[in-house]
Amino acid sequence: MRRKGAGIGAVSKDRLQKAKFEKKGNEIADAQVSQLTTHLEQFKTHLERFASKHKNEIRKDPEFRNRFQQMCARSGVDPLASSKGFWAEMLGVGDFYYELGVQIVEICMATRDRNGGLISLEELWQRLKKSRRMKHNQEISMEDVSRAIKKLHVLGGGFAIIPVGGRKLVQSVPGELNMDHTRVLQQAEMTGHTCLSEIAAALKWENVRVLSILDHLVREGMAWVDDQAGDERHYWFPSLVPDIAMQSLR
Repeated sequence: MRRKGAGIGAVSKDRLQKAKFEKKGNEIADAQVSQLTTHLEQFKTHLERFASKHKNEIRKDPEFRNRFQQMCARSGVDPLASSKGFWAEMLGVGDFYYELGVQIVEICMATRDRNGGLISLEELWQRLKKSRRMKHNQEISMEDVSRAIKKLHVLGGGFAIIPVGGRKLVQSVPGELNMDHTRVLQQAEMTGHTCLSEIAAALKWENVRVLSILDHLVREGMAWVDDQAGDERHYWFPSLVPDIAMQSLR
């Protein structure tokens, strides 16, 4: 009976010790959270001071603005999250990207009859630069354009950046292009045009598969049909033909 009593006492002692360890562990965790919160608040304060000091460079210099955005991203701060609050009031970056997004939508809609809602990022950037020089005398970078498009993508409406070989295209119509569509576009990347036999030979696809993709791109207005190119029908892609894209900028 005595041994049993000693066993119960040992268990109680273990429970008490365990409770003490848990309490101490919670105290340490609370202290660490408090310390981390303090560090984050201090960092945010320093970031805001930096932004206040360099706000003109952030607004006017595309490269400086891009580096500032990267620094914010590493720290988990998103100045573009809202058009209100400190960042919008201090820097106007929320309004900057909102306005840039509106201009992107306008350009994509204005060129949609020609390219079917598929425009090269380069052409879009050139059009935006021309427009903003006339209205705001303000330079923008391609990174600014990409960042604004990503914000539009979150809102829906079909906006997305599609890598095609060595260049990037901006899609501004609902409905994602799948891998087959992208690979066909890659075949036309260098010259801006291609044909069924070239695609079938290069990708080792059946003709019916190639024709299905080309017909879809033609229906969507992303490709033009050329029946005067020789023995075989050719397909031209306005978003991939620099002369067609840039001629309307002059």
